[in-house]
Parts: sequence; C-alpha cells; structure tokens
Amino acid sequence: MKRGLFAVLLVIIYSLQSEAQNVDEWAGQSGSRVITTAVPFLIIGPDARSGGMGEAGVASDPDANSMHWNPAKYAFIDKQFGFAMSYSPWLRKLVNDINLAYLTGFYKIDDRQAVAASLLYFSLGDITFTDEFGGELGTYKPNEFSLDATYSRKFSEVISGAVAARFIYSNLTQGQFVQGIETSAGTSVAADVAVFYQKEVDLGNIDGEVSWGINLSNIGNKIAYSKAAIKRDFIPTNLRIGAGLKMNFDDYNSLTTLLDFNKLQVPTPPIYLSDSSGPVFDAEGNQIVAKGMSPDVSVVQGIIQSWYDAPYGFSEEMREWAIAFGLEYWYAKQFSLRAGFFYEDKTKGNRKFFTVGAGLRYSVFGLDLSYLIPMEQQHPLENTLRFTLYFNFDPATRAQTDRPRQ
Repeated sequence: MKRGLFAVLLVIIYSLQSEAQNVDEWAGQSGSRVITTAVPFLIIGPDARSGGMGEAGVASDPDANSMHWNPAKYAFIDKQFGFAMSYSPWLRKLVNDINLAYLTGFYKIDDRQAVAASLLYFSLGDITFTDEFGGELGTYKPNEFSLDATYSRKFSEVISGAVAARFIYSNLTQGQFVQGIETSAGTSVAADVAVFYQKEVDLGNIDGEVSWGINLSNIGNKIAYSKAAIKRDFIPTNLRIGAGLKMNFDDYNSLTTLLDFNKLQVPTPPIYLSDSSGPVFDAEGNQIVAKGMSPDVSVVQGIIQSWYDAPYGFSEEMREWAIAFGLEYWYAKQFSLRAGFFYEDKTKGNRKFFTVGAGLRYSVFGLDLSYLIPMEQQHPLENTLRFTLYFNFDPATRAQTDRPRQ
C-alpha cells in the first residue's frame, strides 16, 4: 500500500490530542467538541464477544478477555487456565493491511486469586514516506502495542478487585522528520484499578445473577513523539462502570442483559480567546482560555478536572458519557446469540451502531464472531467480521484430555 506524507500526518492527527475549536456557541448547535488523546487504540474493544454486545463488558461473565473490560473478573473465572486470540480488520473497505490483534491468557492460582497477561497490537500497514517534493524516503510499517499484566483477588465470595500494569509503545513515523522536527516512538506506562461484584439471586421461579463492575484504566504518563516536544499528550485514561443481570430460565436457556457507561478521564478542550487577528496569547506565550479550563495540567489533575471543566457546564459533561447496551443468550452453555447498541453524543464523536454476534463452546475450544452495523456515520469496523478463538482448561478437562485411549 503506497501513501504519502499526507497520510502520515493524518495518522499523527488521529493519535495526538487536538486543540479546541474556537466556537462562540454551544457545540451542540455549531460543531464538534470531541475529546481526543494519544494512543486511542487502547480503548478499542478488541474481542468479538463484547464486540457483539455493543461494546459492553465491564460486568459480563468473566472470560480470557477480561483484561480489557475489567481485570477484577479473573478472580471469578471458572477455569484453571486458558488463553484467547482475537483479530479485527480495520478500515477494511479502504485498505487490507490495517488490523488490531489481541492475545491474552490467564491462570487461576486458587479459588480466590488469578493472574493474567495480554498483548494488544495495532498495525497501520505499509506506508511509503515521501518528502515535500514527492521523493520516496522508504516504506515503513507504523505500529502501536501495549503489554499488560494483572493480579486479581476475591475480597469475599461476591466481590473482587484487581490492579494491572501496562507498557505502551507507539511508533507512527519511524523516526522521520515532520515539519523539520525529528520524531521518535512514544512510550508510556500506565495502571488499571478495577472492582467486580457477582452474586446469585432468586427471581421468583427463575434463578438469577446480578453483577456490577468499575474499571479505571490507563492511569499513566503523558506521551510525546519527539524529544524536542514541549508539551506531551494525555493517554486515554478511561472510567467504565456498568451492571448486568443474568436469568437462568432452566438448565438449557439463559439470558444476560448488560449496561455500560463510559467516560474519558482527561481534560475537555477549552475555548480559547481570539480576536480579529487570531488567537490571543499571554506574556508567556500561552493561549488564553476564554471558557473552560486549561488542559495543560498533570495526569492526576486532568482526571479530577475532567468532571467539571467542560466549557458549557454540566450539560456538556453529561454528553461525554457513552452508553453501551448488550444482550447475550446461551443455549446449553454451548451456543450463544448476541446483540447490542452503542450510543455516543453527536458533539463527542457521534458513534452510534448496532452489533450482532454468535459464539460456540465445545470441550476446551471456543469461537466468537461479531458484526457491526453503523447508524450515523461510517465506522472503521463496518461490514467486517471479527473473531475470537478460545482455549480454556481446568484440572478435570485436562485429566480427561490426557487419559490414554482404551
């Protein structure tokens, strides 16, 4: 795939935190108020199961991919150990070499403890770099990845917690010079803190299970793509909270309903002061904020002020919440059907889509598929089939597998 320097700049724009637009009216009437960060691939749902349920997963039954949605769920997983592999083609309608891959594995230490690790890899395909005159500088393969590890533990029979560590690497320009500045790979480290609750309940003639979860993810250092960079960009620190209700109608049929709420924990772009000649700066060369709060703050301060710094007050803060709704039906714990819906306000990204999916489980193997149907605008995953392959083991299964044939 051959693309010029313009394509590289688009990738950089996609990955870096953008400055606020100079608008004088509420963005709901005049334009977009999207919050953008560096390394946004960290908040893309990587697996097909949650991908079939509208990107809901913080309170779903635990599986190998719980690292992304809520690592505290691993303490409740009912297998000894296992791993999963997921693959999502990206922008398949335009190109064929951009993809998101996810590999994760877990091990249950005992009934109360579990550990897990994962690798999330985002490949941007082959890009041919050119100079301002169109001369080729070489073909490169920009990529980003994160390496994660977590420890999860039950505090009681119904609640668990987890902490996770993450190393982030983002190499978008392969050391090229952009606007005369030498670029470099961006790196960061981050952590997650999560809680999960799961309890059996009596729903009259139906056995049920309620659950809820909280996951504050990607609490970490800002990132830069040049050693000469004065300002560094926030990574997507994110709060995900949600609840679930599972109804076991009989020994064969069950239905789970999930509802997730999601909000970035980084500063909202302010509105900067401007006049007829353009932006207005203070004596230190910084743009003057006309409405809202300055985003040039620490990571901790950014998390705190993300709750009250929107230039248009409480109404804009509420628009920053995205909502995911999912359904999962299982028959005999072997075959599943899924559906979901994701909603994001039109001023904060305008992602609205339906999802459908299916799953199979047989012995130690499992397979999930999902498909996304956009509503308002094109989506990188539309008309794309995503899949996840599982391998789950426990002592009984392993003993049967290893038993010599008669």
